[in-house]
Amino acid sequence: MIDLRQQADSGTGEVNAERVRRIVGKYAPGRGLITAILEEIQSEYGHLPEAALRIVAEETKRSLVDIWGVANFYHAFSLKPRGRHLVSACLGTACHVRGAPMVVEEFERQLGVEVGETTADREFTLKTVNCLGACALGPVAVIDGHYFSKMRPSKVRRLLDEARRGFDRGDGGQDPRVFRIEVGCPSCNHSLMDPSFAIEGHPSIRLTVSFGDKHGWLRLSSLYGRYNVFSEYEIPSESVVEFFCPHCHATLISSWKCTNCEAPMVAMIVRGGGTVRICSRLGCIGSNSHMLDVF
Repeated sequence: MIDLRQQADSGTGEVNAERVRRIVGKYAPGRGLITAILEEIQSEYGHLPEAALRIVAEETKRSLVDIWGVANFYHAFSLKPRGRHLVSACLGTACHVRGAPMVVEEFERQLGVEVGETTADREFTLKTVNCLGACALGPVAVIDGHYFSKMRPSKVRRLLDEARRGFDRGDGGQDPRVFRIEVGCPSCNHSLMDPSFAIEGHPSIRLTVSFGDKHGWLRLSSLYGRYNVFSEYEIPSESVVEFFCPHCHATLISSWKCTNCEAPMVAMIVRGGGTVRICSRLGCIGSNSHMLDVF
């Protein structure tokens, strides 16, 4: 019998067994069954308690080793309770050469924990990722889903203080977490910016998309950190969408996979250097994903 006690919080007292069984019962057997179940359980509890994993194994008639293997493989899952605030610092190549290790060290110093740990008061969990899809803007850190570019150790304490107070309690001024980007097609280098279709007062990003039997236009906000999207057709939630350049019609799907849902990432070049990537699955909230809702 596998012993998860060294890697997972037992959570015996906090797990509602009937609720977990209802979650399992919502999903028909098939590909992606276990990841979908674990995603909903983590959404419910903030992590994957051992007691919940045992119930999933029992209900799906899979071995506990298999369930644990899925939970341990995907970085989006956590076997231990996370803090109220999640801090993710990028250590990808572009961020690394621009001083990201010093930023990570300052986060560790300010929080009093090492990467992968949670503070004693359960306020912050600190982790590092290989890429956040904004290489030209590095070093990049994400706190509670808010992106911060050109990070320096001197910014760390202020951002942690803001996280404690709540980022949404600002004074209504310009938000430093949101910044405009200009992108182009990686195949033909043609600009994808569309000044004739403004979103939030700025030129949108014009793309062509295909899903099911539909083929039409889509506009993304050019404000990095915003999620406003407009589409010619209503796109069903959870759909994986094909993206194309409206000029050369080349596919924009890259070889990268979303760290949250494994869907292909859409890549565009950033004017001034680097790339930006978004998840091609509507509704995904992975750390590399910036497409949330279609209006």
